[in-house]
Amino acid sequence: MNRRSLLAAPLLLPAIARAQPRDPSRIRLALLPDENASTIIQNAQPLRAHLARELGREVQIVVTTDYSSMIEAMRFGRIEVGYFGGFSYVLAKSRAPGIEPFAVGVERGATTYRSALIATAGGPVQKLEDARGQAVAFGDQASTSSHLVPRATILQRTGLVGDRDYRVVHVGTHDAVARTVESGRAPLGGLSEQIYRTLLARGIVRRDRLVDVAFSDPVPNYPMVMQGDLAPELKQAIRSAFLNLRDPELLRNFRVEGFAPTDDAAYDVLRETARILDLDLSRMS
Repeated sequence: MNRRSLLAAPLLLPAIARAQPRDPSRIRLALLPDENASTIIQNAQPLRAHLARELGREVQIVVTTDYSSMIEAMRFGRIEVGYFGGFSYVLAKSRAPGIEPFAVGVERGATTYRSALIATAGGPVQKLEDARGQAVAFGDQASTSSHLVPRATILQRTGLVGDRDYRVVHVGTHDAVARTVESGRAPLGGLSEQIYRTLLARGIVRRDRLVDVAFSDPVPNYPMVMQGDLAPELKQAIRSAFLNLRDPELLRNFRVEGFAPTDDAAYDVLRETARILDLDLSRMS
């Protein structure tokens, strides 16, 4: 080995170390910040205990401040597993190509779901075409069912373009969208149909104050995603822990009946939707 090789060798050690599969003693599982964080964490404690038993190691539930910070947490290895929205997964994959979707939520026997477009009862919007000149409430910019899909649905069914024909207003979470529309601060809004039904059932928003205007075509449900550099045995254990999950109480954390296998190609439809909307993934947070 010549002198140059000897000098370079120490610099190679960190890269070699990073290339080794990781087998951490603690698994950090991030859940989507689509409702109040403290409520999500509290409700997820039985799930945390179950996964700790299944994986034989500590499990920590993480709820980031927003979708963007969850994407960055996955990108920089601050979480090992994340329950992403479809579009937030696409954005995360564009920044961290090594991450792997491995399971998708099943609802009513299907691995797809819909967005709901809802309006203020008695307000100026009673059909999608009425959105022209109005404010339309969406959730997080990186949300599938409270931004990408309802915005695309408006475009495809009416030709109306956000920030040209109507004013796009981002309010953060799905429940914030429902409350914003209920109060009339925005006469139209988009959110997950499942979350919308849950909010109605809990009495968080009132049925008599809202009108169902439209529902989107089915889109791929939320994926479970893991870091690609985890040890193979750990990856298989994580995969099995979710695909074999049957307890309805634990599954309630994900608003699904179970999980089925999935892969990256299942989310190409959302990449195409972003293209139709002329959204630059590299510029989106």
